[in-house]
Amino acid sequence: MNAPANISAVKSLATPEISAAADRPFDLVVLVLPGFSHLALYAYIEPFRIANTVSRLPLFRWRIAGLDARPVQGANGLAISIDVTIDELTSNPENRRVGQLAIVAGEPVERQLTPQLNGFLRVMARRGVPMSAVGTATWLLAQTGLLAGTRCTIHWSRLAAFSEVFNQACIRDSLFVKHGQFSTCAGELAAFDLAVDLIASQAGGFTAQEVCRHATVEGQRSGSNRQTGPSGLAFAGVSDKLLMAMRIMEENVEFPLAMDEVAQRAGVSRRQLERLFASHIGLPPVRHYLRIRTDHAKRLIEGTRMPIIDVAMACGFMSASHFAKCFRAFNGMSPQKCRGTVPAWVGPGLR
Repeated sequence: MNAPANISAVKSLATPEISAAADRPFDLVVLVLPGFSHLALYAYIEPFRIANTVSRLPLFRWRIAGLDARPVQGANGLAISIDVTIDELTSNPENRRVGQLAIVAGEPVERQLTPQLNGFLRVMARRGVPMSAVGTATWLLAQTGLLAGTRCTIHWSRLAAFSEVFNQACIRDSLFVKHGQFSTCAGELAAFDLAVDLIASQAGGFTAQEVCRHATVEGQRSGSNRQTGPSGLAFAGVSDKLLMAMRIMEENVEFPLAMDEVAQRAGVSRRQLERLFASHIGLPPVRHYLRIRTDHAKRLIEGTRMPIIDVAMACGFMSASHFAKCFRAFNGMSPQKCRGTVPAWVGPGLR
C-alpha cells in the first residue's frame, strides 16, 4: 500500500478544492485475480500516483486486494503482494468507505467466478460501492448478473463472444463505459483513460490534464472512442466515406447488406466504393466484407462453445459448406480444426 504524505506541509501549494479533498484521500481497492495483466494494473494505478505527485497532496490511496493473503501471479509470471483480502473488506467496518472497487481479471476468466468471489461482488454492489471492471473482468460482472441492462464494454477480442453469451448486456466497442454504479473498460492502456476520468471527477480537469502531461500522453481520451479502427485499416488520412462503409459492414454481420446498400448508406456510388477499397485496402469491398464476417466467426469459435452451424448463421452464412470454404480461405484451416485449438477451459457457462 502506498505511504501517505504530510498533508499540512503541502496543502498550501494546492487549490482550496483539492486541499479539501486531500483531508480524506479517495480510497481505491484494486482486486487482482490470477493471470491478470500487469499492463492493465499499472496503467490503472499509476495515474493516481502521478495525481498525488503533481498536486503534492495525497488525493488518492490504493490497496491491492486478493481472494486470500497469498501473492497473485500475473500473466507474465510475476507475482504481486496483497494488502487486504476480500474477506477483510467485507467483515472489517473500517473498510466500508471504499470509494472505488476495480477488478483486474485474467484468463481463463470464464472459470474465475467462485462462490466466494460471487458473494463478495454482490455484497459490494449492495453496499453501493462504485465498481470498475478492467478488461476481461467485465465477463465476471456479467456472470453475476450485475450488468443486466447495463451498457458496458470489454476487450475487443472478447466482444463477439460476450455479445452472444450475455444477451442481456448492452455491449459497446468503446475504451470505457460508465453506467450507474458500474464502469467497464477494455483493459490494457485503456485502463489509463478510465483512471484519468476518475481523477477528473474527483480532483478536477486541471489535475487530470497534468497527469496526462506528466505521462507524456497527448490528452484525456473520451470513453466513447472506439478501441480499434475498422478491420484492415492500418493507417490514418483515408476517406471518411471509406471508414463509414467499413463500420457499416462491421455492424451488419449476421444479416449482410448488398454492396449497393452499403454504398448508399456511406453516401457514395458503388463505383466510388470499389475505387476507395482498391486504393486503401487492396481488396474489393465484397471480399473485405467477407473477411469481416469470417474474423467474427473465428472469435466466436475461439471464445464460445457455440455449435459451428450456429456460428455460421450468426455471421450471415446460410450454407455450412460455403462457410467452411470461406473460413478456410481466410484462416488456412477449417472451422472444426480451429475449434480443436481452443483451450479446454473455454466452455463452462457458454452456449
